[in-house]
Amino acid sequence: MKITILAPGSRGDVQPFIALGMGLQSVGYEVCIATNATFETFICNHGLGFFPIQFDMKKVFDSDAGQVGLKSGRNLVSAAQNFRRVMNPMIQQLGDDCWAASQETDAIIHATLAFYFAPSIAENFKVPHMVAFLHPQHPTSTFPSFLSPIKRNLGGFFNRLTQIIPDTMLWLPYRSAINQWHQKRLNLPPFGMNYFKRYRSILTLYGFSPSVVSKPPDWGNHIEVSGYWFLNDAADWQPPNELIDFLEAGSPPVYVGFGSMTNRNPEETTDIVLKALARTKQRGLLLTGWGGLKKSDLPDNVFKIESAPHEWLFPRMAAIVHHGGAGTTGASLRAGIPTIVVPFFFDQPFWGQRVADLGVGPQPIPRKKLSVERLTAAITTAVTDKKMQERAAALGERIRAEDGVARAVEFINRSLSTH
Repeated sequence: MKITILAPGSRGDVQPFIALGMGLQSVGYEVCIATNATFETFICNHGLGFFPIQFDMKKVFDSDAGQVGLKSGRNLVSAAQNFRRVMNPMIQQLGDDCWAASQETDAIIHATLAFYFAPSIAENFKVPHMVAFLHPQHPTSTFPSFLSPIKRNLGGFFNRLTQIIPDTMLWLPYRSAINQWHQKRLNLPPFGMNYFKRYRSILTLYGFSPSVVSKPPDWGNHIEVSGYWFLNDAADWQPPNELIDFLEAGSPPVYVGFGSMTNRNPEETTDIVLKALARTKQRGLLLTGWGGLKKSDLPDNVFKIESAPHEWLFPRMAAIVHHGGAGTTGASLRAGIPTIVVPFFFDQPFWGQRVADLGVGPQPIPRKKLSVERLTAAITTAVTDKKMQERAAALGERIRAEDGVARAVEFINRSLSTH
């Protein structure tokens, strides 16, 4: 049986689905992941099939409008307007690519961006499908929407009411292009604001830990919170000798990296980081990947690396500073190390606040408010607060005991067997 996973997005969006795909393949499924060609080698090296999707999240983030959108934080109107400018021309091509990737498949699993098309494609081909989210999307009385600008619990009715925010922000800017695609490809009438109500009854997998966000009692049996889908590549990774030498030369450093969150002025951000490390007298390890921190001359107590498996690197850190992407948050929590989140947009503020509410990291620092003083205070707390360190270690132990991939595969097996 062939399962196609539609997973357009950044590396943080794609990597969990590689882990899930490997789990499915280990029990006999044929798995193909459809995403940007940037990740073809990454996917194929893990023994999975690949189908190219032209949609490129890096181009979105690197564009002028994308840069403004990244700086919008919880200003959802600004974020939606700016991402609309760069994404709308790509939307119909994304639909065509999802359509092409879904030919001759037996089931479809689709991530957030593919949700604009995948349910209709699956219904057209008469194959089972489910949506897989890395952030809480369904309305609940237990907590506000992940996009709500209000952090506190508003109570049952108002918590559910905040779901209007993501449904509106994720639909209105793109509805014209999406409806045009549905009419052209499937001859379907236009969808209205009820489009996002579709996912509420669709089989749904959540790829985060119930120890971090437990399943609310008002989510039905068609929803599974399986645990994180970690890709455990550390056993096959050989760390550079220079990295080993740096780690062995002193106390555990503070990791700083912002994943795929690009920055037009990385030198300025790096200066903030270096000054905060100097003030706290901490050694540092800087990630220089997609959203990399850059500096030509670094002090001897700071090391830079382009990439490294989180499961190898994070347990060796004193604290972990990152953007709050779902996957990086999961990896830092699994490591059992205090986490400092500097969120840019979308679900990142939610995860940053969740880290703080769990007591395993300081309050998040929104990217546009990042300063030497705020980062210094956060690092100081993370490396000196013994209670925070104990809570982080205990949470890490619970997450390491979970097997999110196995639980997700069991849910998929059970769901497909009853289709």
